[in-house]
Amino acid sequence: MQETLINIMPNVIEHWDDFIEAMKDTLLMEVWAGGIAFVLGLVLGVILTVTKPGGILENKPVYKIIDTVTNLFRSIPFIILLTALMPVSRAIMGTAIYVRGAIVPLVFGCTPFFTRQVEAALAETDHGLIEAAISMGSSPFEVITRVYLKESIASLARAVTITAISLLGLTAMAGAVGAGGLGDFAIRYGHDRNMTDITWITVIVLVIAVSIVQWLGGYIAKKNTH
Repeated sequence: MQETLINIMPNVIEHWDDFIEAMKDTLLMEVWAGGIAFVLGLVLGVILTVTKPGGILENKPVYKIIDTVTNLFRSIPFIILLTALMPVSRAIMGTAIYVRGAIVPLVFGCTPFFTRQVEAALAETDHGLIEAAISMGSSPFEVITRVYLKESIASLARAVTITAISLLGLTAMAGAVGAGGLGDFAIRYGHDRNMTDITWITVIVLVIAVSIVQWLGGYIAKKNTH
């Protein structure tokens, strides 16, 4: 078995420790950046939903500011965002490279996308339920938690799935500027040293990871679909 693997992917076997380390780095970036972006995106998405014209807490200045900032960061290509935020990464994380240095641009790149996903998910909430909750004396916080969020679990699960898959792509792209992870591993060995087996194994691992995230998100969404 070992001899067969050596014949199929000799360079992967030779750099096995680096390969495992790259997978760990990708997982760290996914968890940390994804967790922070999830919290920020959920909060911002809720604020956009409730402060928009006709919302339960209509506030045009707040809505306009968040909407504009979200659109601004969504319009910047991630590879440019990576380099533009290097000073910010150094100030916050103490470095602009490796996994720690990639967290800040990953959060900035992922949060606006997830914010829009949350906004779209909450927009599917039945207005009749919102009006009924308000008529029964529910506070805005209760409407948000018991109606908007509770009724949108399936849609939010799909939004999280799409964002997590997108974030995997961003972590791979971050490898181009020394962030570590599978992207860096594929570029450093697969591309720069023409080790095609490393390139293909990296692709296969990413495809498997995407498939797992997709299945898990679909399962949660299905379980919470009324």
